[in-house]
Amino acid sequence: MLPQEKNNEMEHLTKVLSALRELYYKKKEQLEELKEEIEEIREILNDLNTVISDKSFKSADQILSKTADDYFTESVPEEKMKGTKIKRKIFCNKDQKDELLAILNLVDMNKVEIKFLNPEDLHIQETSEKFIKTFLKGALLEIKENNPDLSLEYQYFKNTDIIERILVNNLKSIKNYDLITEKVKELIET
Repeated sequence: MLPQEKNNEMEHLTKVLSALRELYYKKKEQLEELKEEIEEIREILNDLNTVISDKSFKSADQILSKTADDYFTESVPEEKMKGTKIKRKIFCNKDQKDELLAILNLVDMNKVEIKFLNPEDLHIQETSEKFIKTFLKGALLEIKENNPDLSLEYQYFKNTDIIERILVNNLKSIKNYDLITEKVKELIET
């Protein structure tokens, strides 16, 4: 084997080794994150088991409402909410098939991103009477009364006035997310 070929082979092997080492550390980091998530889930399961066993002589409604109150209180520290993401999808049944119309992502229990999948078909405009009545007055004005820091941003579809994405910041409550979801459904289903 010639010295040049030997150098090329060593260079190639060094690159492969480097790539494998990088992949190894990435996977190791992902595994650690998964272990942390599994531990958090295990703690929640243990808490739920404790609640259920303590309340076994009560009705399911009473148990579920108490559990919901414990886990969905609005006084959870902000740092515990970092990294959470709740995704909801809105479908429409068309020709015996479910068609995905919108996706709502709640990030860090504070920011909602509403993405309309076929904006040109839905044709939602900021100035339309339906949008103002259903979404702005029906949800956002009500939320803003209790939360003056609420902010809203639109992204439009291909240089038109058709809304493709809505970003709502400083939400502060899962109940507000529920209201927004309900109003988006109402907006696109009618």
